[in-house]
Amino acid sequence: DDNEEEEEKEEHDKKLSEDKRELSPKRREEIEAIQRAIDEENARIYSARSKPTTAKSAVTQSERHSVDRSRTHGKIIDFVSAKQREVSQKVAKKQKKRSEELLRLIDLDFSITFSLLELPPVNEYDMYIKNFGAANTKQAYVQCNEDNTDRDIQTEEVNTTDKWTQHPPEANAACGGIVADESTSRINTNSQRLTTFLRSAAQVMAVLIEENMAESNSVKRLRSQTDALSFSDGCIQLNTKLPFLHGRQVSLLQFSQVQRQTLLSVHPPSSKSSAVRLDSETIICVWNIWEPSRPQKILLYESEVRCCCFSPGKVTLVFAGTEIGSVVVWDLREHSGTHLNLVVGKEVWTLRYPTFSTGQSVLTASAPKFKIIFLFSVKLKSYFYAHLLYLSPFYNAVPALVGLRPGGKVKLLHSSSLQTTEKSPQDVIMGFGPPVSLQLKFLPSDSNHYFIGTNMGLVRHGTRHSLKVLPKFYRSQFDSCRPVEVTALDFSPSGEPLFLVGCSDGTVRLHSVQREDPLMEWSGCSSGASILSVQWSQTRPAVFCVLDAASDLHIWDLTVKDYVPFVTENIHNDRVTAMAVFGEPAKQNTFSGVALAKQSGKVEIQYFKESLTVPNACDTEKLKSFLHNAFLI
Repeated sequence: DDNEEEEEKEEHDKKLSEDKRELSPKRREEIEAIQRAIDEENARIYSARSKPTTAKSAVTQSERHSVDRSRTHGKIIDFVSAKQREVSQKVAKKQKKRSEELLRLIDLDFSITFSLLELPPVNEYDMYIKNFGAANTKQAYVQCNEDNTDRDIQTEEVNTTDKWTQHPPEANAACGGIVADESTSRINTNSQRLTTFLRSAAQVMAVLIEENMAESNSVKRLRSQTDALSFSDGCIQLNTKLPFLHGRQVSLLQFSQVQRQTLLSVHPPSSKSSAVRLDSETIICVWNIWEPSRPQKILLYESEVRCCCFSPGKVTLVFAGTEIGSVVVWDLREHSGTHLNLVVGKEVWTLRYPTFSTGQSVLTASAPKFKIIFLFSVKLKSYFYAHLLYLSPFYNAVPALVGLRPGGKVKLLHSSSLQTTEKSPQDVIMGFGPPVSLQLKFLPSDSNHYFIGTNMGLVRHGTRHSLKVLPKFYRSQFDSCRPVEVTALDFSPSGEPLFLVGCSDGTVRLHSVQREDPLMEWSGCSSGASILSVQWSQTRPAVFCVLDAASDLHIWDLTVKDYVPFVTENIHNDRVTAMAVFGEPAKQNTFSGVALAKQSGKVEIQYFKESLTVPNACDTEKLKSFLHNAFLI
């Protein structure tokens, strides 16, 4: 701004000098007079501003000074604007200084970077081609030993055709042409159903083959009428003449409650030596009575087995209680390759040792801590889960559950235990002591209720959750408390609340679950011999079988005679050591009978006659009459 003012001043003075030269002397004097007046006026104004107390003189001086300056310079300087510009410049300097200080504290963020252009370096070959590639050049290669070439030579052409195959087939055929047509109708194959069908079909085929073999061989007939008893419609004899069963008796027989044709036979250790060195071990055979020529599975254990049973669902597990107090389980689904194979003659037998055993902590003891007396399995919702209940009179707990065989998938877990014996004052007075538990059964309609046979002729009633139940005991009608062992218990499979009790003095009692005294009591049927087993018929509610220690088999039909047995068979030439009743309740056919184990080691399957197999209306009426008369007394 100051430079512009200087330039304007110079131009103004130059213009005035030119005007002066052009004007006349008179005109020039007038102009000079006006300039002097203006300078005086400016002088007065300047003096008035500098000295405010003398206003008049100041105005005069500023006016004079202004006139003089106008005369001299020809322009007025505005000091107010200059002052404002000075203040503005100071403010701008402060702002600029502040911004510079802040810029030193603030840095820009360069976290995101990217390349606008990335050009790799050119190698020598690319540079050469770029410069000389189009200059009439030609690339060529040279190889030595050109005659070293490989050629496939075949004198005769072989005609080949592509075929496809698949097993199991998913279409209408198992094989076909080059490519399977997509429009071919496909069928849905359920592998589980297919496996079930193949197993059942293989079982039927095996039964048919055995029947054909029996018919072709007159010595081994499938049903021999010479061995049939008076109540039997024929019998089958299981082939126990195997090398590893030679000289062994049968101590226990047990049928599956689901697959009624599947049977367990327990062969205890033998004192006689045999060609197969398994004399010190217990052998359990799994039979299908429709295939009597050989057992389906062979189970081994190093101690004597006192009791055994199948799993409550499908026949996949076998449980056993042993003399040394261990509980063992076999998983029948395991592959035979994981077990020991025994070659006897030309046959190969698979010997299966337990999948799981609780005896690992007991085997190291100097003496057995307890004995397993009875086993019972209870189905819970699904066959994959089951409660295994056992009775032990000498020990209240289960040892550590360690003993799973490598590769095994089944293990027993100890869930709970309960005290089943109570010492009453009457027992102390009579000097008998607390009763000893000998038998265990569960109510079929409610597995929470258990029934225990004792050595005092009593049957104790309790629940697994320690609930109070009535009646608490079931007694004999002749003597309420005497040293008589309860040797057998069995509930009616027809659904009636009835159960049978067999005692060591030869008495058999028929009890109702809701009544303490027996409905019926038979004392002279066995001539005082101890009762070994009592079992209901699976197809007729009013028929049951009784086996005593004298090898007499008694069959009762309450619709014909309710005071004596309907049939009594004295089997003394080859004594009977065990009995098991079988049958299919849903089918009214000849698939009903009893399995008898002989002292010689034979196992006979006796089929009942039609009169003892097919149920009638009199059976249920007879049982209801027993219950009705009991509540009237």
